[in-house]
Amino acid sequence: MSQAMPEVPICDSHLLVDGGEGVRFPVAVFGEATTGFVVRFRGAPYAYLNRCAHVPMELDWVQGQFFESSGEFLMCATHGAVYQPDTGACAGGPCRGGKLRPIAVREHDGKVYWLPDGQVGLAAGT
Repeated sequence: MSQAMPEVPICDSHLLVDGGEGVRFPVAVFGEATTGFVVRFRGAPYAYLNRCAHVPMELDWVQGQFFESSGEFLMCATHGAVYQPDTGACAGGPCRGGKLRPIAVREHDGKVYWLPDGQVGLAAGT
């Protein structure tokens, strides 16, 4: 019987504001170090692997800046692909039907946590 992976703290809940700055956090994908990010949209936290579905590059144009100017879509700073914040689905641009890779998150006791899974796990040293 396999044991569930423990929740990993990301940040205090108050740091995430609807349509505002996100928080990056270290993860590993199949052992390769990379980053995830969490944002708040319509009151709930959503986390994704920080890789555009169009070309595997980080989305944020300045660290933590994932939303485009209206605060309604996540946007890849490199190619302009836009994504629905609550589903990660491509909403326009060169991502053409692609989707961001979600990372499970939970929020309780004033903090936001992520949950490792079979593909996205803890980065070395965390």
